[in-house]
Amino acid sequence: MIFIAVCDDEAGEAEALRDHAAAWGQESGRTCKIDTFPSAEALWFAYEGGRYDILLLDVEMGGISGLELARRLRASGSRAEIVFITSHFEFSGEGYEVDALHYMVKPVTREKLFQVLEKAAGRLAAEPPSVIISCAGETVKLYERDILYVESFRHDIVIHTHVGEYRLKENISSFEERLSAAFYRVHRSYLVSLRAVTRINRSGVTLEDGTEIPLARGKYDDVNRAFIEQN
Repeated sequence: MIFIAVCDDEAGEAEALRDHAAAWGQESGRTCKIDTFPSAEALWFAYEGGRYDILLLDVEMGGISGLELARRLRASGSRAEIVFITSHFEFSGEGYEVDALHYMVKPVTREKLFQVLEKAAGRLAAEPPSVIISCAGETVKLYERDILYVESFRHDIVIHTHVGEYRLKENISSFEERLSAAFYRVHRSYLVSLRAVTRINRSGVTLEDGTEIPLARGKYDDVNRAFIEQN
């Protein structure tokens, strides 16, 4: 699944970009979820660290500009592929500071957007899956390969990794949505990396570091199937 955000205060432009992106997903065989936003403020409000993989941002909008939004997102730890959409090519030099993938001049053609989205998908595939978290006043990028399991404590979760633990205020269900299919909810309070699982039985799963995680009743067959599909 590739998450794409289209942000343009011109409804017609936003609709065209969304349709082009959807067509690219269909033709390339990729599953895409595309959301549109009428302003940078709307996208900033909806953005959840790392939720979107590709951002199609209009540079010139009322209120916060696309470039300022990109700066804020980068400061928050986002590594999304950013494509700026502009009516004036002279803005292109400003994208280097936020590691923009490309500048596109309106009107954007379907063929050109296909090329840029293909490039963005290639860069995403080369980057190991990761998640951005805010913990103890810091923004941290965690690679999925380093996460062993996630444990829920009421309103907090603890992320257990190979090198330490991170505690943050987030619901385990919402955190699960931010991870790939390499993670499985074996219990209402536990989310495990299937890559770290070494043994599965009716009562629990054992991880590579020896940790034993309880398995909810009725989950045995499902977690076995997910484990085989991931490995």
